[in-house]
Amino acid sequence: MSRCLIGLGSNRGNRRETLDRAVAAVAAHSAVQLLGQSRWHETRPVGGPPGQPAFLNGAVLVETSLQPRALLELLQALEADAGRTRAKRWGPRTLDLDLLLFDEVVLDTPELVVPHPRMAWRRFVLEPAAEVACSMLHPRIGWTVEELLEHLDTAVPYVAVAGGIGAGKSQLAERLAAGGAAELIAERIDAARLGRFYADPPSHAWQTELEFLSARKRLLDAGLARWSEPGKTWVGDFWFDQSLAFARVWLKPPQLARFEARWEDARKEVVAPKLLVLLDVPGEELFRRVQERARPYERGLSEAQLDRIRRAVRELATRPGQGPLLRMTAPAPDEALEEVQAALAAMQ
Repeated sequence: MSRCLIGLGSNRGNRRETLDRAVAAVAAHSAVQLLGQSRWHETRPVGGPPGQPAFLNGAVLVETSLQPRALLELLQALEADAGRTRAKRWGPRTLDLDLLLFDEVVLDTPELVVPHPRMAWRRFVLEPAAEVACSMLHPRIGWTVEELLEHLDTAVPYVAVAGGIGAGKSQLAERLAAGGAAELIAERIDAARLGRFYADPPSHAWQTELEFLSARKRLLDAGLARWSEPGKTWVGDFWFDQSLAFARVWLKPPQLARFEARWEDARKEVVAPKLLVLLDVPGEELFRRVQERARPYERGLSEAQLDRIRRAVRELATRPGQGPLLRMTAPAPDEALEEVQAALAAMQ
């Protein structure tokens, strides 16, 4: 038998009655035992078309002999019975049933992704989930439901955007700031320095990576006095830990060991992001973008180098203990903006 966490929501019709019926139907299945049910929480809609009515959200903890796919089919059948339609993403719905956690199983298929890919930063999911499954572990992040909710309550309102060269980090961060969703913390690029580095990485990698490390720490240190400003959210077009990812690509082992020690010391003093956004763009697309923007100092970068950097950043971003991660694979600019705006709203 497996323990599973299910999220429920409704913002059409008689919401409470619809949700109560869904819980009863889940509990009535011969292969499912209801272990716990949260209160119903009224929440504002996140994403989707404007003008939607408020949601009722909740969570149930069940034990089941069903496999993940079979449990998903049961939930989808109950949604259909309640008149659920999927005409528009994040649109109003009669009934929404999400399989959030299935023991500590990790699945990533076109039909089903477990853990639910957005549960880690959604307050309307975590608050009811913590009532019934506070100690249940998010197997990708390595934090419990209670720890994820505590992170939302205590982390500074800072979002870091990570990715390889050409992934669109600065564009996304700038658009978030321009739209009023966040205030920008931006790196300054020294084209001459990067030109020397890319022309001869072995001669310049050590000094260049140290300079990036120091500059990123200064930017985050400068923000410390402002983190507590009420109503403010901050977005950085860099991630402090990407310094280590780039160093792993460019530095030789003896230098890398020294750099990692410096990075670890500095990392203890910098603020961790409330949400990390990873723009995971394949190497061939990064190469196309870099060639298209035609910056002279990037002319010598190869597709292989760009893909190595991308994979190094992804490896660090997806390691357990990192915290909530919004990972998007080669998103269009508008898609990325919509996703992060919805994530910021869901954290409130």
